[in-house]
Amino acid sequence: MVLVVDDDQDIASFVEFNLKVHGFEVIRARDGREALELLESHRPSLAVVDWMMPRMDGVELIQHMRAEPLTSALPVIMLTAKSMTVDKVFGLTTGADDYLVKPFDTSELIARVSTTLRRHKDAREVSPLTGLPGNARVRREIGERMRAGGDYSVGYIDIDRFKSVNDVYGFDRGDDFIISLARSLQRASSQTGKPSIFLGHIGGDDFVFICHPDQVLPLTQRTVTDFEAAADRLYEPQDAQRGYIEVPDRRGNKQKAALVTLSIGVAQATTDGRQFTDPRVVIAVASEMKKVAKSQPGSYVAIDRRRSDSE
Repeated sequence: MVLVVDDDQDIASFVEFNLKVHGFEVIRARDGREALELLESHRPSLAVVDWMMPRMDGVELIQHMRAEPLTSALPVIMLTAKSMTVDKVFGLTTGADDYLVKPFDTSELIARVSTTLRRHKDAREVSPLTGLPGNARVRREIGERMRAGGDYSVGYIDIDRFKSVNDVYGFDRGDDFIISLARSLQRASSQTGKPSIFLGHIGGDDFVFICHPDQVLPLTQRTVTDFEAAADRLYEPQDAQRGYIEVPDRRGNKQKAALVTLSIGVAQATTDGRQFTDPRVVIAVASEMKKVAKSQPGSYVAIDRRRSDSE
């Protein structure tokens, strides 16, 4: 749904008509105040807002939207006759995501709306901590590999004893470990070479990679080596040297927790072996293999080599 805010009814009708022709649902407001009233009961995906309007203009409207939690992230395209660079800069600095100068044609309108929606969608699916794609993008990528029909592997990684790091050092240090794993995966991926490896961060210390089966061992071996070295540097020197940290339990007694390692579970789909038809099943198998990896000491990679679900 797109919210169109313009006091010029001819322009508002033109924008509404063309958006509807291209499959968008549209609601309209005649000024900023009416738009705020509509936003109390509607949740559009984007707003096309005129600058010059009575009662409340586009700049005031955007400022109100950015101050409210429910509309603070709503993407906005500023629609105006002001074409000077200084005006464009001012419009963008007030919180607009893009700028469309009157007069404009249909193709530009649709292109800017589609691009802004796509950019906003991509940004929402990226982890703010690591910059890697999240759950929705991971599922789509697995689905694309399924439809392509080639051989692929999906790996599920997490950090063993990560909770002990948070308990002793705090969440900020825990974030450093997560970022280090993301960087280790990225370095290992670039060193492993073509075809390109997909990396995703699905939350907390959980990561996913999607690659060709031949790339699994080179990728995971490089990742483990790189991450364990980086993790050692994140511990306090005395903890890294003795090989464990002391974690207080509920009674205040200190328990020894070994330094972090990685557990990696891998699901594989091959033309002469196991096939999948649902991304959720692939992730479930990789998660199952990760549990197997956790039963082993140190960093470990467990690969599912079954040829069917019945094995």
